[in-house]
Amino acid sequence: MNSIHLQIVSLDGMFFDGNAKQVSLRTIDGDISIRAGHIPFVTAIGAGECRVYVESLDKPRRAASIGGFLSVSKDLVLLAATTFEWAENIDYDRANKAKSRAESIISSSKEDDHSLQLAKIKLVRANARLQVVKNK
Repeated sequence: MNSIHLQIVSLDGMFFDGNAKQVSLRTIDGDISIRAGHIPFVTAIGAGECRVYVESLDKPRRAASIGGFLSVSKDLVLLAATTFEWAENIDYDRANKAKSRAESIISSSKEDDHSLQLAKIKLVRANARLQVVKNK
């Protein structure tokens, strides 16, 4: 099977640099999968699970991927995420507590607009992390 050269980076550094059979992730327009021969493409990354299919592994590597962009060219697929965490590095309890805190702020009618928007962002991030841990 043909492979793609995939690089995954975030502000925390390089997470992957090598060949993969496929990468699947959530964009702002929905889920997408990239394989060898894909047309050149650029899109913004949404919040959700990213799956990297490597030939040497039976199952895909899973990660939470939030924000940033995905660029596909003839020679390189670049996933530049705002937040990227492999499933094995996600602390389930911490993500669950973050979800509870965010839901509490959202349900409280006394919070200002800024606090409410921040809580909504934190809830999306916590839900993405929890989804990845559940699927691992």
